Amino acid sequence: MTPNLSYKLYTCAIDFPAEWDGIAMQNIFLSRAGLAVLEKAAPKNMKCHFVGLFKDGKLSGMAIIQFINLANVTTFKDNKRSFCLKEFLFKKFTSHILFIGNNTLTGQNAYLHTNDITETEALQLMQKALKQVEKEYNSNGQKINLLAVKDFNEQEFPNFEAVGFKNYFKFCTQPNMIFSIRKEWNSIEDYLNALNTKYRTQYNRARKKAEGIIKRKLTADEIQAQQHRVNKLYHTVANRASFNTFFLPENHFEVMKRELGDNFRFYGYFMNDELVGFSTLIKNGKDMDTYFLGYDEMVQKEKMLYLNMLYDMVAYAVKKQYSHIIFARSAMEIKSSVGAKAEEVYGIIKHTNPFINLFIGRLFNYFEPKIEWKSRNPFK
Repeated sequence: MTPNLSYKLYTCAIDFPAEWDGIAMQNIFLSRAGLAVLEKAAPKNMKCHFVGLFKDGKLSGMAIIQFINLANVTTFKDNKRSFCLKEFLFKKFTSHILFIGNNTLTGQNAYLHTNDITETEALQLMQKALKQVEKEYNSNGQKINLLAVKDFNEQEFPNFEAVGFKNYFKFCTQPNMIFSIRKEWNSIEDYLNALNTKYRTQYNRARKKAEGIIKRKLTADEIQAQQHRVNKLYHTVANRASFNTFFLPENHFEVMKRELGDNFRFYGYFMNDELVGFSTLIKNGKDMDTYFLGYDEMVQKEKMLYLNMLYDMVAYAVKKQYSHIIFARSAMEIKSSVGAKAEEVYGIIKHTNPFINLFIGRLFNYFEPKIEWKSRNPFK
């Protein structure tokens, strides 16, 4: 008997079936609360569509589809030229992107499903949902230029072509930096004992530099009170990136705290009672995900604030006995200096213009920022 497979699109988390969170407990980012953050406080140029996957009328999985409009975002940083050819070409041919996945995160946060439905069946439903959403944008005058699915490590990567994702190019982006916590570590002292002399010295130097900095966990009301300052510190870091597809709205962290509660940790770093930096963590089962952060540039240089944030994250994860810290992309070298390892992540992408799609591999390699970095090994 042929199973009855169907999907349903949602834009509001309140409309999800009652059993949604029972399935999504495997990944907080696909939970009702996690998706409500994107519903209520997504970047201005992002629109989210949530997909329920059903088999024989029973909810058997979920996925997220995001639309990003790059028309009004300065995507590439080019300080040498006032006019950037790469920016012009990117905007002209790839302004509207539709993909299965979550562009605010690194890793496989695109979908999950129960054992009631196979991954093949789930992917076939997601492809149908993606085509429907693409059709809706096209009919509303927002022609979709690129279709994509992201992010998977090598073991997770599905056979997309076998389930109908034809003529897509498999790409590899900047790696996901993952810190593995050894079972024998019970405190930060155990971690320090595992470091070689050079990196224990680095730790001690960073901690000494941070004297005068006070770290404090903030509530949703406190985040709201500091909202403007938080946003300024966030943009200090975000604007340093060589490639941006969005910027978070000012209320994003407050909304996340209200939705995720204790599963979202917002730490403010204060000097002379002024907020000079912040870091964020998200509890996700046995793993802890780092999220966005911000800092005052001058204080960062003087106090080695970013490195101290990384050490604070390690200390918390070790103390609470997490299995991994998902450090995500960016700043790969300094993250490796505290013990994170690079994990390659992959996705698939297709241009909706068949002619341009013939060259999608070359175009992707042209537009993908090239970042050189050296991997460090701080352990004995």
